[in-house]
Amino acid sequence: MAESMTLYWCSGSPPCWRVMITLEEKNLQGYNQKLLSFEKNEQKSEEVLALNPRGQFPTFKHGDIIVNESFAACLYLESQFESQGTRLIPENPKEQALMYQRMLEGLNCYDKLNWVIYYELMVPEDERHESALKRHREALTTELKLWEGYLQNVAEGSYLAGDFSLADVIGFPNVAVAVFFGLSAERYPKLTEYYNLLKDRPSIKTSWPPYWFESKQGPEVLKDF
Repeated sequence: MAESMTLYWCSGSPPCWRVMITLEEKNLQGYNQKLLSFEKNEQKSEEVLALNPRGQFPTFKHGDIIVNESFAACLYLESQFESQGTRLIPENPKEQALMYQRMLEGLNCYDKLNWVIYYELMVPEDERHESALKRHREALTTELKLWEGYLQNVAEGSYLAGDFSLADVIGFPNVAVAVFFGLSAERYPKLTEYYNLLKDRPSIKTSWPPYWFESKQGPEVLKDF
């Protein structure tokens, strides 16, 4: 089945990583992979644009079905292969509700991380303002403290919504990005504990961004948060 799947992806991209973790958890190893480069603008290649008019990663194809948004791809894979591999949507209604809540909240965290880490890439030089960067930094600090608080309320050794689920598929890459860019373990002990709990999980370790193997630590943009 995996042989009919193709993933166009970029190393270090949390949206791509989400889909890769899901594929691993659903025992769908052996899918076709095309590792492309943001630096070379390969997401705008004719091959990618033919499948994904937005010219973004990930671009995912299963047979003649195309699913490009990472949340949609993860939900699609869980729906189509529900009985295979790890069940990523809890059956318990309370846990399921929490899973969806944390999963969708993960997008808030991802956006706020991007606005701080990649501010200089996202905003043209003549449009940058110190007040805007200060506002983004304050918003990210509030967001990180919110997730630190969420993790204070889960049992030791537990994940974001009970057992490992799509909440973690979305949430872990965000935390890993924060750690890579210098998140303080002293100020965020629960986020650090969560990172350490999951970083060696087979689905995560197998799909770890190659770029991060080469660069053990990114620029410490978040060290003072």
